[in-house]
Amino acid sequence: MTALIESDEHKALRAAVGALGRRYGREYITRIVAEGAHPEELWADAGKLGYLGVNLPEEYGGGGGGIAELSIVLEELGAAGCPLLMLVVSPAICGTVIARFGTEEQKRQWLPGIADGSRTMAFGITEPDAGSNSHRITTTARRDGADWLLTGRKVFISGVDIADAVLIVGRTADARTGNLKPCLFIVPRDAEGFTRRPIDMELKAAEKQFELVLDDVRLPADALVGDEDAGLLQLFAGLNPERVMTAAFAIGMGRYALAKAVEYARERSVWKTPIGAHQAIAHPLAQAHIDLELARLMTQKAAHLYDAGDDTGAGEAANMAKYAAGEACVKAVDQAVHTLGGNGLTNEFGLASLITAARVARIAPVSREMILNYVSHQTLGLPKSY
Repeated sequence: MTALIESDEHKALRAAVGALGRRYGREYITRIVAEGAHPEELWADAGKLGYLGVNLPEEYGGGGGGIAELSIVLEELGAAGCPLLMLVVSPAICGTVIARFGTEEQKRQWLPGIADGSRTMAFGITEPDAGSNSHRITTTARRDGADWLLTGRKVFISGVDIADAVLIVGRTADARTGNLKPCLFIVPRDAEGFTRRPIDMELKAAEKQFELVLDDVRLPADALVGDEDAGLLQLFAGLNPERVMTAAFAIGMGRYALAKAVEYARERSVWKTPIGAHQAIAHPLAQAHIDLELARLMTQKAAHLYDAGDDTGAGEAANMAKYAAGEACVKAVDQAVHTLGGNGLTNEFGLASLITAARVARIAPVSREMILNYVSHQTLGLPKSY
């Protein structure tokens, strides 16, 4: 059963990560984005303190925890105004997949570096004509002697410019049926035939987005992660943590915006009383807090189920958590900006940029409509329309 009250260890982790986040804060991320740089200092400090690999096995340099702990790290950094999006990608998705399904050599090659922050891995699933639909992915892997040849395209892949490799989702033919099935490959950033192009995003973030082209990229046999016949299981072993971490990302962002609004509402006075005394201001902020807390509860449940090995239960809960957190985040940010009025749109208060950023949680890594499809089909048993 999910523990509704956090353990002392989790409370201590929240406090410690929050302290690190406040040392950097929103101003740090704003400066990094303006410079077109990467949050290397924060990433390095988080690695030294063991936060980046808190979910990875101790024998490979990790903290021996799970997604529950890693989601706390991301949420608290977000609440301090300096979330690290690559936490979702490198330790949560790639680190988890390699820890669960990788060979001993792959684990020793990648996990210690992912844990201490000295190595980073990106994740490539989304395609121009398939989105994240694993059944429509056209990136194919075919055997050539002992090697693999990968061909295809990926879009909206985060952090490829700073990643040592990309965990690519492709499809290969089943020897028995001829049907294509998903499989995962570690593709080094300097592999021949592997090119990237930055995507010009109006959303400004420290993490850049890329389109990838794989043109007969030759990989050795040991680039395949896990069992060739269990690719779908391995894929979802990475996608469930991605949803949990996206929820944590959204909750942290929502908490940051809400805290700014509450502080402003306490101090800003009109007609001789703080505006926070008026229910038209106070009630929407209270509602935003409630929605964020409810989303956090579902996120904790999803992380608990995943860490307990219940992949099926975690799939439902992780989708619900991501949906709830995305909605709560957008509403919290909108209400925070509205509370500040014109000040909410100024650089001084740093909230306006979150209006665009908050919508990411509704769109990525899967849209809220697809989550509603999942719940209606998988949970309620309703027929599919597609």
